[in-house]
Amino acid sequence: MDLIKIGLLKDMYASLLSRHYESYISKDDLEYVENIIKYVREKGDDALVDLTSRFDGVKISKKDIAVSEDEIEEAYSLVCEDSINAIKTLRDNVMRIEETLIKSLNLSLSINGFTVKYVTRPLSNVGVYVPGGLAYYPSSLIMSTIPAFVAGVSRVCICTPPNLGIKINPVVLVAADICGVKEIYRVGGVQAIAALAYGTETVKSVNKIVGPGGKYVSIAKLLVSKDVLIDMFAGPSELLVLADESANPKAVALDLISQAEHSPDSIVGLVTTSKQLALNVYSNIAELIDGLPRRDVIEKSLSSNGFIALCTDLNEAIAFINDFAPEHLEIVVNEWEYVAERILNAGLILIGNYAPTAASDYYIGVNHVLPTGGYAKVYSGLSSLDFIKRVYIVSGSIEGLKASLSTIRILAASENLPNHFLSVKYRLTGM
Repeated sequence: MDLIKIGLLKDMYASLLSRHYESYISKDDLEYVENIIKYVREKGDDALVDLTSRFDGVKISKKDIAVSEDEIEEAYSLVCEDSINAIKTLRDNVMRIEETLIKSLNLSLSINGFTVKYVTRPLSNVGVYVPGGLAYYPSSLIMSTIPAFVAGVSRVCICTPPNLGIKINPVVLVAADICGVKEIYRVGGVQAIAALAYGTETVKSVNKIVGPGGKYVSIAKLLVSKDVLIDMFAGPSELLVLADESANPKAVALDLISQAEHSPDSIVGLVTTSKQLALNVYSNIAELIDGLPRRDVIEKSLSSNGFIALCTDLNEAIAFINDFAPEHLEIVVNEWEYVAERILNAGLILIGNYAPTAASDYYIGVNHVLPTGGYAKVYSGLSSLDFIKRVYIVSGSIEGLKASLSTIRILAASENLPNHFLSVKYRLTGM
């Protein structure tokens, strides 16, 4: 088994672009998820109790579905001060970026006697899925809830599976409380998405569901999207690194490894103009991997989906990256301005030796809920923009309406909608 594929980009180009969800989702997967959703819609809380026992191995009662304030208070006693401070730091950094973004959207201008304001209005309620299977993701909770609160969403609830007996990981509970979440439900998987979409006796339905999850959660979000908004379809995590001889090979190797540890189906790759860097990164991965935690996951990811591709020049690399549309892109080249200006499709772009993916995940405040599987061609990363509606507010004057009369008459006639013109003419002539 190869540690990681290595070769010329031109020889690997087509196969690297072939990742798509037809191979990720089977007909059996769809049927399996559809049946669970149907069960939750029909049986409500009873289904949640049954499915939590079946899939999570945890026996709960209906009264246990909603997490109590006592459990949240207990969680604080189990989480160290350093973790609490780290959660608050990331929350504050995310909040700072999102607040600046929202403020920039509101504008007002005058156009020929009319005043136009562009304002935002929040969604009423949002559900956030927080994974809790192989690992716990308080950072994803922060990334999903804080933009919603900054946008002005009044009700933000989360669903997350129990794992510590009947308990939820205390770090997740503390992070939820620090972010201001008042509703936490002890339910995971497909059944959580179904409950958020359609409601049960305990879980109230929401207008939009966001947050990452495993394959079945992603399929469930896709299936309920006909009835409720979702953020995006999320597949395996991805990182491409575009680097030249200026890059540190061990740092590049560690970045590829860090992304590979998410899951065995994570996709990581180095695209480089330097043959020496390609060989050095490969040798660094080989040297590092024996002593790494989560080695089994990393090895499976690298051998199945990892690659090092040597390209002839930066233009070839840029063309490939825009075709691939990665979730995360690190650019570590001397001509990074030239490259960054030409990257059209990437969920997140990180520049230089000192902006690794881990810094964006845990500190900077840019969102790491990002489009995967090529969806960066049409989707952006999650932000407060995903939790608002944008509304124009227009006020007019008689001078403005007079100035508009001729244009409205011509366009209304061209579309055979004469009453549009008459509604304006009456205001000016009384006829």
